[in-house]
Amino acid sequence: MRRILSLLLLCAAFALPAARLHAQEAPSPGAAPEGLPGDPNGNDDTSQSVATFRQNVNLVSLYFDVRDKKNLLIPHLTRDDCQVFEDKLPQKLKNFVAEVDQPLTLGILLDTSGSQQNVLPLEQQTGSEFLKRILRQKDQAFLVSFDVDIDLLSDFTSNAGALAQDMQKAQINVGTGGMTTGPLPTGTPRGTLLYDAVVEASHDKLAGETGRKAMIVLTDGEDQGSRAKLKDAIEAAQKANSMVYVLLIADRGFYGGGMYSIGYSGDYVMHQLADQTGGRLINVGNNGKKLEAAFQQIEDELRTQYVASYTPTNTKTDGTYRKVDIDCRQRDEALKVQSRKGYYAIAPED
Repeated sequence: MRRILSLLLLCAAFALPAARLHAQEAPSPGAAPEGLPGDPNGNDDTSQSVATFRQNVNLVSLYFDVRDKKNLLIPHLTRDDCQVFEDKLPQKLKNFVAEVDQPLTLGILLDTSGSQQNVLPLEQQTGSEFLKRILRQKDQAFLVSFDVDIDLLSDFTSNAGALAQDMQKAQINVGTGGMTTGPLPTGTPRGTLLYDAVVEASHDKLAGETGRKAMIVLTDGEDQGSRAKLKDAIEAAQKANSMVYVLLIADRGFYGGGMYSIGYSGDYVMHQLADQTGGRLINVGNNGKKLEAAFQQIEDELRTQYVASYTPTNTKTDGTYRKVDIDCRQRDEALKVQSRKGYYAIAPED
């Protein structure tokens, strides 16, 4: 009898930490859509199981910035100033909050291909300073380099100093090694696995994280050798509910003295990647001051944003893509909204 009692007490001791861990797991505000345990307005019915809520409650949450004609951020809008449309149908907002100084989950993707030889030190210095300035105790970030390989230089951490040290270790790689997920397609140039890096960072690092998520990609925008296409990179980021900011940085000498030489299309494709995920492309060339200013803009946008949440009128979770538009006005003046353009209606169990 004593042995049985001891076993029961031991089982209970292991069960308690697990219960606490589950209770601390926060649903992703960027989930699209994902069942959330409890009512978003605070009217939780604890007698109903979490599984039941996940099956029956679909909540879409949109983070967005709003700017005026002078491109200045507008910080004091209310739910009456904005309306959300899904596939052109108006949606009833459950929550509308102006978020300030919210926790961040960041992925820094660093292009270390041959074309970045002369600008990599600038990226390392300015990127390290940005991380030291923006990261706080509740934030976390990881660091990836991509060229002919995709390498995780630093896993999730809130230690900005450690991230900065790891960033300094990044090196230009112009070898012919294969990517980490398999061999490169035959006959394809082996140089910059940009799209594959975005896909892997989305799937492997960000998809399972909660809260405000963004990737910051420092690159000239040229992809060579990825198995993924641009549309795959956009879809992966959207499914991970992560914005993508692209800092377009390049050695002009490498492109014959100009970023827009014949055959260069990095700016066009990176605009699509950023715009479709709710981020932005900022062209900094090889100018250190422009790079510093770009990082400051990103910091301002990530720290001060609105969150609008709604239960879609289309309740099907069939995996289809839903187009989302946000219309904000102040004194009948249309304002510029920066947000993701849509989401995939994936069932919670997926």
